[in-house]
Amino acid sequence: MKGHIQKRGANSWRIKVDTGRDPLTGKRATTYVTVRGTKKYAQRELARMIHEVETGHFVELSKMALSEYLEHWIEDYAQTAVSRSTFERYSELLRLHVIPHLSAVPLSKLKPLHIQKLYGGLLTNGRRDGTGGLAPQTVKHVHRVLHQALQHAVRWQMISLNPAASVDPPKVERRQIDVLSNEEARELVEASRGTRLYAPIVLALNSGLRRGEILGLRWQDLDFEGRQLSVTQSVEQTSAGLRLKEPKTKRSRRSITLPDVAIETLRKHKIQQSQNRLRLGRDYQDNDLVFPQLDGNLQNPRVFSKDFKRLATRIGLDHVTLHGLRHTHLTMLLRANVHPKIASERAGHSSVAITLDIYSHAVPNMQEDAARVMDELFKNAEGE
Repeated sequence: MKGHIQKRGANSWRIKVDTGRDPLTGKRATTYVTVRGTKKYAQRELARMIHEVETGHFVELSKMALSEYLEHWIEDYAQTAVSRSTFERYSELLRLHVIPHLSAVPLSKLKPLHIQKLYGGLLTNGRRDGTGGLAPQTVKHVHRVLHQALQHAVRWQMISLNPAASVDPPKVERRQIDVLSNEEARELVEASRGTRLYAPIVLALNSGLRRGEILGLRWQDLDFEGRQLSVTQSVEQTSAGLRLKEPKTKRSRRSITLPDVAIETLRKHKIQQSQNRLRLGRDYQDNDLVFPQLDGNLQNPRVFSKDFKRLATRIGLDHVTLHGLRHTHLTMLLRANVHPKIASERAGHSSVAITLDIYSHAVPNMQEDAARVMDELFKNAEGE
């Protein structure tokens, strides 16, 4: 017998299935499952389970509590699989917003309804200080991390299906990306001239690098003659302090061709940095960084952003953040009819679709250009 059913109550049946030998002990392994419904339903479940055992697709549901599983996932998987700052964010989202609310639910008993109710509660009263709900974007981040954690439980054969896959995360309205006009970009560059922000601002506007990539840039990553910049590392802020990390994806590790204005600015910046290094002597820590602190050590990304914000606010451009310079660069490329694939490669996006989705505000201009080209083609054809 591969298995059988036994009546337990009016509409309750106990299913026993022989799942083969335990690979570690060599003993016969048996799984017991209780279902509610008619006898025919219990027989169908028994047949389904036996079929899964025979075809090698049977997954014995875990009796581990969801909270215990998530703690294991955080410590045993996330801690070594993602960057330190990402690990800290994953830990925060799960430990603050998931584990306290679903701690008593067994992993194998977790249903989409549990998760949907969790999201509803977080949206209405999820703030730790009791002053209201979390932002939809935050709850969406919770969903992404929980979905990822539960998908690993499926891969590790602890559950058969991912319940988060059947749950809709809250919709998030896409905010308009604030970018600089050509005139505002020139104004910002002129306002920063003579300050420590000048060279990084020029580079950001001409390369589309992220903040951490700018601060992690080394002189060895620059080829002045070939006008090439290689993105090989980034600075991140963690609870333990600043650290360098490798690019998150293969596309993030990329080479970018720089215009002459950026190359010339970096040449002058290198001379100024050499002069500062000579003045400080032994007090200067030479880490080969292009934009370090005055003593050569890693520059804090948050402080860097605050310095930029003060400058932008002083000249009336407080609507744009440091990250907005990256958006400005990519928007300018698309509006200048640079091929989206080139813009995507410079951005380090994993696909062209992501670039066009994020910068859809630049697409109408491209659509108008396409229509204008077609008009010209047909006008010329009519004139022949």
